[in-house]
Amino acid sequence: MLARGRRKIRIDTDRLTLRAPLHADFHAWTGLRRASEAFLTPWEPAWAPDHLSRRAFTNRVYWAQRSIGADSALPLFMIRRADDTLVGAITLDNIRRGPAQAGTLGYWVGESFARRGYMREAIEAVVHHAFQRMDLSRIEAACLPENAASRGVLEKSGFKYEGVAQSYLQINGRWRTHVLYAALRSDRRGRTDVG
Repeated sequence: MLARGRRKIRIDTDRLTLRAPLHADFHAWTGLRRASEAFLTPWEPAWAPDHLSRRAFTNRVYWAQRSIGADSALPLFMIRRADDTLVGAITLDNIRRGPAQAGTLGYWVGESFARRGYMREAIEAVVHHAFQRMDLSRIEAACLPENAASRGVLEKSGFKYEGVAQSYLQINGRWRTHVLYAALRSDRRGRTDVG
């Protein structure tokens, strides 16, 4: 199910509701991020000193509203429907229109919710939404080569390995090489039309 308003979007899956962050999510978000800090920091850009502050979260909420309204990003919180618990977040960012019709996927899940299939459920829902509702043609994702969990969830969600990007992002304070994946709306990779 999908509901979309001026600055409102909601995607429901079997176990999750994917929606934009709200100011009321501050305590749940900071609690989950704080509890998962050691689990997340090896895979993420270094956290700013005010990362968990109310002001930084307020800026995050306003950025999400502006991005959704401008069709430049789709930042969504993953809420477990059974008990309204925040389990992580997924963002379709860097949305490019025109001849590209593409976007870049990023995501994280709280440590206590990892390896339960929530991220795969969220990725598949966002990719479906991007292809069917947003008319995108290509969704890209990148992760560290040693991040077996992230590589696995991408591959199980239909993403295919495309290569390596040297010094792609600063992760935990240093430039790191990433492996690149993509999902295509009409995936013809590996096929040829030989007459």
